[in-house]
Order: sequence, then structure tokens, then C-alpha cells
Amino acid sequence: MNNTHDGRMTREGIRIHEAADFAGMRKAGALAARILDDVAAHVFVGQTTAALDDFIRTEVEKAGAVSATIGYKGYQHASCISVNHVVCHGIPGDKTLKDGDILNIDVTVIVDGWFGDTSRMYVAGKLSRKAERLIQVTHDALFKGIEAAKPGNTFGDIGHAIQTYVEANRMSVVRDFCGHGLGRVFHAPPNVLHYGRPGTGPRLEEGMFFTIEPMVNLGRPETKVLADDWTAVTRDKSLSAQFEHSIGITYDGCEVFTPSPAGRFHPTYDT
Repeated sequence: MNNTHDGRMTREGIRIHEAADFAGMRKAGALAARILDDVAAHVFVGQTTAALDDFIRTEVEKAGAVSATIGYKGYQHASCISVNHVVCHGIPGDKTLKDGDILNIDVTVIVDGWFGDTSRMYVAGKLSRKAERLIQVTHDALFKGIEAAKPGNTFGDIGHAIQTYVEANRMSVVRDFCGHGLGRVFHAPPNVLHYGRPGTGPRLEEGMFFTIEPMVNLGRPETKVLADDWTAVTRDKSLSAQFEHSIGITYDGCEVFTPSPAGRFHPTYDT
């Protein structure tokens, strides 16, 4: 066991954080969530994803924080922006948003050494019925997973809660990407799968920090990564959606570190 001031490790290599560490995660999560609130006004038909990323980069700098993604494995942007059938890791660029496009914006910031990681969905123009339903199911699936995140449950319980809800709505859960531990590092054990069997995987303990970030497809779950080695798309070109929160396990449940300060986590908040 590692009994340093950073907390101990489980046998699976999952760090157990101290009570004081929650404050650091709260602060980092709040900045990432506030930036996602503020970028909403800049999502419109004709906008480029590069312009959205420039806005995010500027906001991170203005806050005196650091972007976790700029320079990560050679990546050069302050966000990942995944449009329509892009599942995750979409690279911002000059392509303009069209009416009805849905997009996930994923931001990770470092504040005082702590990582705040969150993503949510946006729409340019008018939302189609099928896209609206996909977004709603994905949003609700995340919260099904969060409900299962409490001491004594397992990571399999989280994945099972998400998978059964999504599949009951005749959609599919992406299996090629998952959530992850975080804290003073960007990615750490465990892998947080968004599918699974109840009672399997490591048991949840107070002080574990990790993301839950289900990716849900209207079609089949298979993905492929494009030649840029980042952009993951649905193999069948079906629409995909994702929502992500960073959470910490508490004595009786969990704390979400990345709630929207303005209540804008869901893209239809103002309708």
C-alpha cells in the first residue's frame, strides 16, 4: 500500500484520495463546466469548430489555468469537438456547422494541479427528433451510471446501469472507449466501462475519482479511427452522442465535480 499524503492505492492501482482533495477537484471541475456554459452562445449555423476551440483556449488562459489537451500526445487543441457521427476526439477545424448538426465539446483543464474533465452536447440550428432522442437517452444514461456510483457497488454495476438503459431504448453503447480515473493526472486506473455485468470489476470506495462518459450510437456500436489517429467515427455513419462528468465517491454516494453552474448541461435547457 502507498500511504503517502496523496492517499493509498487499491490492489487494482486505483488511488484513494483524501477528503481535502475534493476541494481541488471541485475547483477544476467548476472551471471546465463554466467554460462549457459560456461556449454555448458561440454554437450556431455557419460557425467553425476552430472558432469554438479558440474561444475555449482563450477562456482557459484568462482563468490562469492550463489546458490538459494542448500537447497531450501531440494534440494541439484546447478541446475535442465531435460532430454528428464522430464518436469522440474530433479535431477542431475550418468545417462550418450546418443546420441540425449535433456536437459534443470535451474540455479538460488543470487548476492547481487538479484535472477537471467534462463534455456535453450542443446543437446548431434546429434539432431533429431522432437527434433529440439520442441526446436525451445519452444524458439520462450518464445519470443512471452516476446513481450506481456509491461505496459497495462495483464498476460493473455502473456499466450495467448505462448499458441496460441504452439498449432498452434500442440504441447501442460504444465499447471501444471508456471513462477513466483522474485527479492529479489526466488518465489513471480504472477503465470505467459503460457496459458490464452487475457485481463485476473493482469495488467502489470513498475517495475514488473518475469520469463517467458514455458514448451512445443510434446505430451499431462499432467505431473506427480515421487516418489522423484521433478522430473516432461510427462505422455505420449513424449519429453518436456523449455526456461526461467527473465524480468522486463519497461515504454514501458520489459528488459530481462538473455540474453546469448555469444549469445548461442539457442542450435544450432554454426551450
